[in-house]
Parts: sequence; C-alpha cells; structure tokens
Amino acid sequence: MVGTSHDSTVRAILYAFIANFGIAIAKTWAAWLTGSGSMLAEAIHSYADTGNQVLLYLGLKQSLRPPDEEHPLGYGKLSYFWSFIVAILLFSMGGLFSIYEGYHKLLHPEPLVHVWVAIMVLLFALLLEGGSLFGAIREIRKVKGDRPFREWLKHTRNSELVVVLGEDVGAQLGLMLALAFLGLALYTGNPVYDAMGSICIGVVLLVISAFVGWRVRSLLVGRSADPEIQDAIEAILLENPDIERVFKTITIQFGPDTMLAVKIKMNSSLTINEAVEHINALERNLKERIPKLKWCFIEPDVTD
Repeated sequence: MVGTSHDSTVRAILYAFIANFGIAIAKTWAAWLTGSGSMLAEAIHSYADTGNQVLLYLGLKQSLRPPDEEHPLGYGKLSYFWSFIVAILLFSMGGLFSIYEGYHKLLHPEPLVHVWVAIMVLLFALLLEGGSLFGAIREIRKVKGDRPFREWLKHTRNSELVVVLGEDVGAQLGLMLALAFLGLALYTGNPVYDAMGSICIGVVLLVISAFVGWRVRSLLVGRSADPEIQDAIEAILLENPDIERVFKTITIQFGPDTMLAVKIKMNSSLTINEAVEHINALERNLKERIPKLKWCFIEPDVTD
C-alpha cells in the first residue's frame, strides 16, 4: 500500500515554526545590541521563515477542502500555490534584503559592539535550526521509503517538505556564514567583513529560493503522480487477468491527491455488463491499495 505524508508534513512545518520564531526573537535582540548587519539580515530571514511556515500550513489545510461545483477536482493545488509564494518571499524578504543591508553597511560601515553576544546567539540558533533540520529529515525518511534521498528530492510531489528542507538548509548555511564573518570582524576589527557576511547570506537565500521556485513551478503547471504511485498502478493493472492490454495511463497530482485516467482493452470474451462489473471492481481495488488515488477514470477500448 502506498502511504500518505500529511502527518509528516505537519510535523516538519511545526518543528521549523518553533525553531524560527525563537531564533528570530534572539537575533533581533542581538542585532539591536551589536549593530551587526549580518545579524539583522539573519533576524529578517528568521521572521520571513516563521511567516513562511504559517503560509505552508495554510496551504496544506486549504488543499484538503472537498471538491465542489466550481472546483470538481478539489483544492489540492493550493498547497503548490502557497509553496510558490513562500519561495518568492524567501527571495525578496530574505535574499534581497540581506544583500541590500550588506551593501548599505559597506557604504556606511559602523563599529560593532558586544560581538560576543551575537556569536552566542548564532551558536544557540545553530542548535535550534539543527534540531529543525533533523526533524525535517526524519519526516522525509518516513515518506521516501527505500528510495535514495536524491531520488526522492527529484521526484517528490510534496512541495511543503521541499520548502521546509530548503529553508532549514538555507538557515544553517546562513548561520555558519554569519558566524564566520562576525568572527573575522571581531578578529580584525574591520566591520566590512560583517557587511560581506550579510551579502553572502543573501546570495545563499537567492539560490535556495530559485531552486524551491523551480521545483514548485512544475507542480503548479501540472505534474504526473510520484513514480512510486505510478509503479503501484501499473502493477495492479498488469496483475488483472481481465485486461488484455493497457493502451495509455495518465496521472496528475493535485496536492495530496492523485487523479488517474486509463485506456485499456478488456478480455474479448466478456459481455458489456461483465466488463463494467470488472472495471468497477478494478477501480475499487486501485483506491483501496492506493489511498490517495481520489479520482479514477477507466475507459475500455479496442484500439489506442
């Protein structure tokens, strides 16, 4: 049976929200106390990530709304829409602001004070973000099964987990860059290194937001189901003795749900009524063994 990933996604979002909100408050205090541009960039980044988790959860809940007359295939793609919005916010509020803040500090450098406070906050943030990243990876392992991580990342249709993973990785890289450049500023006494750190953090966030946006774009346009689901569908069709040939199989992913359309050639010895009964039984079998297969349209034919 192909499982679902809703609970794992909710937990990953919750881990990230708690970590980012706590870190954002700590970074804001440290940025105000030290005057560090890198720390301010990191604080804005954490606030953006906190808001992003709210948007991801909103999209996840809205995607579960039942179909209606105006939306007969449901609202599943709303999760992709909000994931794309998150990628844009990560680009603008995170990446662009960090680069702007670093550029401003380069033009108007200011001496840093109480740098040790910022360093302590960054070390604390690394621990919290590490816990969030560990939680996200643990939930991904639950849904990816035996597939290698790179294969899951390439084929997954779970946009929320991809976004959370991207944010957590970006946060870890940003924290390490901020820590390194603040250390250089403290060692040399030159605040220019702090400004350079802010710019580097911004570049990292732009790269990650571009990757997340690219991954979600294909889902917004319309993408087939996960290869794991497609393989399960093919296996069920091939094991059915009443099917002589499978002409065409089309799957489309709608958030957590999948739609299937199949054109098949039934055993020629079956009457029309018998063929209809066998098709109905096949549809029930498919939905029982693949829980997220919400729509199933099977067309009997003699040619493709």
